[in-house]
Amino acid sequence: MPGTFTYTFDTPSFKGDVTVNTGLFIGGEWVDPVEGELIDVYNPATGEVITKVAGGSKADVDRAVEAAKQAFKTKWGLKTAGRDRGRALGRLADLIEKNADMFTALESLNTGKVFGNAKYVDIGGTIACLRYYAGWADKIHGKTIEANETKFAYTRHEPYGVVGQIIPWNFPLSMASWKIGPALATGNAVILKPSEITPLTALKLAEFITEVGFPPGSFNIVNGYGSTVGQAIAEHANIDKVAFTGSTLTGRKILKAAAETNLKDVTLELGGKSPTIIFDDANIEQAVKWATNGIFFNMGQVCSAGSRIFVQEAVYDQVLAAFTATAKALAEKAGDPFSPATQHGPQVSKVQFDRVLGYVESGKEQGARLVVGGERLGDKGYFVHPTIFADVSHEMKIVKEEIFGPVGVIIKFKTEEEAIELANNTVYGLAAHIFTENSSRAIRVAHAVEAGSISVNCANAIENGVPFGGYKQSGIGRELGEYAIDTYTQVKAVQINIGIKL
Repeated sequence: MPGTFTYTFDTPSFKGDVTVNTGLFIGGEWVDPVEGELIDVYNPATGEVITKVAGGSKADVDRAVEAAKQAFKTKWGLKTAGRDRGRALGRLADLIEKNADMFTALESLNTGKVFGNAKYVDIGGTIACLRYYAGWADKIHGKTIEANETKFAYTRHEPYGVVGQIIPWNFPLSMASWKIGPALATGNAVILKPSEITPLTALKLAEFITEVGFPPGSFNIVNGYGSTVGQAIAEHANIDKVAFTGSTLTGRKILKAAAETNLKDVTLELGGKSPTIIFDDANIEQAVKWATNGIFFNMGQVCSAGSRIFVQEAVYDQVLAAFTATAKALAEKAGDPFSPATQHGPQVSKVQFDRVLGYVESGKEQGARLVVGGERLGDKGYFVHPTIFADVSHEMKIVKEEIFGPVGVIIKFKTEEEAIELANNTVYGLAAHIFTENSSRAIRVAHAVEAGSISVNCANAIENGVPFGGYKQSGIGRELGEYAIDTYTQVKAVQINIGIKL
């Protein structure tokens, strides 16, 4: 039988024992993987192994698909009224809220997130997202369409059936809620693949699924690597839709796999190299606070991070100095994620730690000026000093490629037109952050920048009712809001003859 592990927390933020199942969750039961692979899970603040979890394979995805198909046909989907699906989602949110500190502790342990941030953003955001979609579950409506007096026509919005969902490691539980919320609200049966790096909160979530009223098989978890479980989900002929958040490279592979198999519907939320534009008429104090949070929050591990910072020449020196001071202050408050004094945690893994420092070295080698940071903090764990480069060219890797760490480049511009041109000089188009007190300018620039999510006088603004997604190579489709409901339903048109005779 699958195992469990118990972790004893004795920190200023949380004390107590937390037990987590480490198997696969299929058909409402915890099961062992067919091939018995185990995956190490690390604490990024120390670099030590926390536990091992089961790693699935294609055979386990097959089992989960069969369980999901049966649940969808017999117990879930349109067999369950929308109000009842909504009640189950609401009860799930209530249970997470009741256990918020426990979920936060697990998330902080597994990701290195600062406890206070994780509780407010990750766990609080998860609760709010699930409640939002609980409210949508009985409000999924079609339309009646006037054709002529001899025909009655209408549309239905029906769930796809079996949905595969692949989530990233940077916001594990929150990203799960973005996907399972609309998928379950609309009646789809879900197969979730958490990141093999950060599976703990998803596994804990599964413990509550049956308790709150989801029938066995309506929600399944198959842990594992992207090259095995992720690929099996993308290629599976009986999975009707895939939703993925992660790198653009992997997104291409998923889209290709869908095209070469059953043409399953695909939603992709991919990479970004988002511009932050600070005009000289902005409230500079507020702009710097928002913009530094926009690149350094969650240790820069945010797909919409404002990593290309364009500053109008009149305030360039002032902004550069303020960014430098903020980076130094954060570095001084780096450390144990469970300490109330900590404001900056580690990168999520050694791979990501090495990747970030590799980009720092490439910036130096290509001639960029390192203003602050660019080094390891401490002698254990995966901590990186918040970093700023200046005097860069647009062909440098640190300007063109997504780093996914606390590394930003600050670039001077003269005119509004130049700022727009610079902002759009990228293959990505996920987000943009604009700072100005001129409302006409704010609207002009927001409309001109090629990105799916624009924040004015703030950064990384997320609301459950507002769609999130990208242009260009930042993805396909939208998450959050009513738009996400649309991505988890198919439209069926029905035409009824009420008078035509041949």
